[in-house]
Amino acid sequence: MIRHHLPVNCWRSSSYSEDNSECVEIQTVEAGDIAVGDSKDRARGAFVFAPTAWTAFVNHLKNGPVPD
Repeated sequence: MIRHHLPVNCWRSSSYSEDNSECVEIQTVEAGDIAVGDSKDRARGAFVFAPTAWTAFVNHLKNGPVPD
């Protein structure tokens, strides 16, 4: 699902991001869902994921690809 008009002051990005406004940002929305957006184009909206889907995605990034 894509959401628009999310609160501007609730976005956060990784502490590893530089201050050039070119990063992926997240914020928690109702029911604990996670909105993921592009800091340089917030008007396009944000993808929203259920907490379980977001956790699976982050764990995959941390653990690397699954071998074939």
